[in-house]
Amino acid sequence: MPPLVWHPDYTITLSRGRRFPMSKYGYLRAALVRRGMMPESGGYLAPAPASLSRIARVHEIGYVERVFDGRMTRAELLGIGLGSSEHIARRSRLACAGTLLAARLALEHGLACNLAGGSHHAGPLSGAGYCVFNDVAVAARSLLDEGAVSRVTVVDLDVHQGDGTARIFDGDPDVTTFSLHAEANYPREKARSSLDIGLPDGTGDAAYLDTLSAALDRVLAGPRPGIVFYNAGADPVAEDRLGRLSLTRAGLAARDRMVLSRLRALGLPVVTVLGGGYGHDPLEVAERHVLLIEAARDSLASVA
Repeated sequence: MPPLVWHPDYTITLSRGRRFPMSKYGYLRAALVRRGMMPESGGYLAPAPASLSRIARVHEIGYVERVFDGRMTRAELLGIGLGSSEHIARRSRLACAGTLLAARLALEHGLACNLAGGSHHAGPLSGAGYCVFNDVAVAARSLLDEGAVSRVTVVDLDVHQGDGTARIFDGDPDVTTFSLHAEANYPREKARSSLDIGLPDGTGDAAYLDTLSAALDRVLAGPRPGIVFYNAGADPVAEDRLGRLSLTRAGLAARDRMVLSRLRALGLPVVTVLGGGYGHDPLEVAERHVLLIEAARDSLASVA
């Protein structure tokens, strides 16, 4: 198994009426335990919350302070959609630290998974779309600042465009951002990634995988990154409440296996984050995220 990063506080209780399936993170751990992929006790590395100064390297410091202090504006709260509480702020800090921890482990082991993360709508000035802080951006900037890597690539296959990540790294020559998403889906106003491919509703497995394969050729033909962050959103499937691309579960599994096999064959360290996945049954959503961890396990074993 690749190293797995998780924290019990990835799952928190949201106020009534919030539609984000926060309990899926706990159900994901339980699903991995049932499959023998994690022990009932332990089997993961737990992060400590990321500091204000680390998060402020990619977000405007006033916004970060308002999150930390519970003083977000009404517009900020409405844009994110999770409400405001000490638990939400702490969980967002944990997710950032978890992706950074997974990135450090990926540099050591070749592959590591954060069992949360992928909050790609959080941009330089504020959060949005259930995303408070952009964990991938925080982790990427930390590694670049430290000199642990000199280049970073972000492969974002959530059904929604990774607009916040694109805006944070717009014009940064050291970061390549690639987003393959449903063009008609949220956000209405798209950002500019290094490579954006917007797909029509109902694309389906075959066309999606063909497009992805060609896009990976383009992305990987560029300068070699020191690490790749893979946002493996589980929301492109037909049954997802917010997805529009009509992938099957088999197609979703094939996507993850394609990405990981291509990146690992090149010897690139890869850190995976969960991204989106929505539905009325959080257990069903968690089962979709299991596909990524199974692909990561098999990818690491095949290279070894």
